[in-house]
Amino acid sequence: MPGLQGGMSPSAGEFEAARGGLLETYKTSGFFCELMNAMAPSNVDIATICSRLDRFDLPELRRRAASAEAELYNLGITFTVYSDRDAIDRILPFDLIPRVITAPEWDVIERGVTQRVTAINRFLWDIYHDQAILRDGVIPRERVLGNSNFRPGMMGFDVPLGVYVHVNGTDIVRDHEGRFLVLEDNARTPSGVSYVIENRHMMLRVLPDLAAGIRLRAVDEYGTRLQQALVDVAPADIANPQVVLLSPGIYNSAYFEHVFLAREMGVPLVEGRDLIVENRRVFMRTIAGLRPVHSIYRRLNDDFLDPDAFRPDSQLGVRGLIDAWRAGNVTIANAVGTGVADDKAIYAYMPRIIRYYLSEEPILHNVETHICAEPEGLRYTLDHLAELVVKPVGESGGYGLIIGPHASAGEIEEFRAKLLADPANYISQPVIRLSTAPTLCDSGLEARHVDLRPFAVTGRATWVLPGGLSRVALRRGSLVVNSSQGGGSKDTWVLA
Repeated sequence: MPGLQGGMSPSAGEFEAARGGLLETYKTSGFFCELMNAMAPSNVDIATICSRLDRFDLPELRRRAASAEAELYNLGITFTVYSDRDAIDRILPFDLIPRVITAPEWDVIERGVTQRVTAINRFLWDIYHDQAILRDGVIPRERVLGNSNFRPGMMGFDVPLGVYVHVNGTDIVRDHEGRFLVLEDNARTPSGVSYVIENRHMMLRVLPDLAAGIRLRAVDEYGTRLQQALVDVAPADIANPQVVLLSPGIYNSAYFEHVFLAREMGVPLVEGRDLIVENRRVFMRTIAGLRPVHSIYRRLNDDFLDPDAFRPDSQLGVRGLIDAWRAGNVTIANAVGTGVADDKAIYAYMPRIIRYYLSEEPILHNVETHICAEPEGLRYTLDHLAELVVKPVGESGGYGLIIGPHASAGEIEEFRAKLLADPANYISQPVIRLSTAPTLCDSGLEARHVDLRPFAVTGRATWVLPGGLSRVALRRGSLVVNSSQGGGSKDTWVLA
């Protein structure tokens, strides 16, 4: 069947999970478990996965895990942590035990992500055109116009098909009741999709006996879907648009992903020095001369795209690129100015944004959020600092935040001073009892907290990659899943 991965159907003898194996000592510790709480008598696939996990030998699993890590390194599937000068090439730790999502669960996620991306694109068009949502008081005007990611130069500019966010990563968590909640939106240059695909390849290579016969939604379409979306939004009068991926270069933390995606799409990987603008048109330097470029998937931030339009000291971008874009001769994905939509302060208004533009209730709800720029939000945060997660609105990767229950009294007081000095830079949220998934540890299978980043690609329509990046906090009790903070990843199995 197209879109599925797996071999022969599970046998009837595998339906009952064998006891006395790895899962016998597995404890959920009161958290919602992605595998055990999803189990139902009618779900043969989950029963089969549990049965097979139970029968695995722990030393054999460790041997295969070591083999997987060695292969990841040898294949160059690495990332960089800028704060660690000794870790230029670091693999993202890979856990062999997959995170399983049932078909009904995935239906909720897929519809919710599609709804959210649709609302974000409507919001971005409005704030750069009519600003009706500001006039109607749905969002305070200063939250948008005073946002550091708002680009006044985008006012009145029509992007092809009204699509500003061509690639979106929605960070989703699950609480103690199993409810899916959106933690944040990533509408600028979301990363991590390469690990989704490579994790699947790795699972099928090193642990085929766990996946055999399980009907899994395939993940290999991503490159084709992304390339088609970039063709969809290219200038309309071009018969065969040339798509390229623009990378900052080899020292970027996600450079492996840039190489991977260019290969998956079958398009050139370029740096700023490989492109030139002449007569408001973009060309790529090749050994055969200049070649026109019509659609650019950029993996560098707005400020570095064009030294004429943004930072004059940028060595990474292309001089004149924004002028060529505004002339309609090239498309940039994601569009300039999308950072307003994934700002953590704007995130708090997403339920209102969805209702305003779509006249629908949100399918996926936000985590409760307090905006410290507002007096009530600041007061609540200061009064409950030891109970909350407080985050800077412009940071990512788990940097600059404090988790109140895990902080010392001294750390809390130090953070209180930062908060009082610049309240507009922060939001706060309750500590969510994140769901867990079985994870291979020294003593066997243990519960570790996970989140999920599904990736949505939008051209003429929105398509959501089945599954997404499941990040796992490898340290016992840790709620921080970011790779830059010691987290790892799992293969995400969406059952057909």
